[in-house]
Amino acid sequence: MEMTQKIQLKRAYDPEEPTDGFRVYIDRLWPRGLSHETFHYDLWDKEIAPSTELREWFHADPENLWKQFTTKYKAELSSNPAFDSLRKTIDGKPTVTLLYSSHDLVHNNAIIVKDMLEDS
Repeated sequence: MEMTQKIQLKRAYDPEEPTDGFRVYIDRLWPRGLSHETFHYDLWDKEIAPSTELREWFHADPENLWKQFTTKYKAELSSNPAFDSLRKTIDGKPTVTLLYSSHDLVHNNAIIVKDMLEDS
């Protein structure tokens, strides 16, 4: 019988909860205003984050660039060995929480990573 894995999203600024399971922070930059003592994660996977060029381009106009960003970031992830590494790291973990620092709950890289992990 195959175990189903639950992958959920959460802002880095939201409090840690027992239901978070394995916590993976997936942004390249440290979340502004959080201390290393209070922000808890099991893995900080900087390499899974969008390239600096892609992130800066997208941040210019997230709402209007979302579709293009999704396509470009999926292409980056598809050719990024860190994505396969992350998949192997979380394999067998019943609950995984992808942590991100964006204030935008609808247009952020964590949504794309979650979709690709669930599709793989």
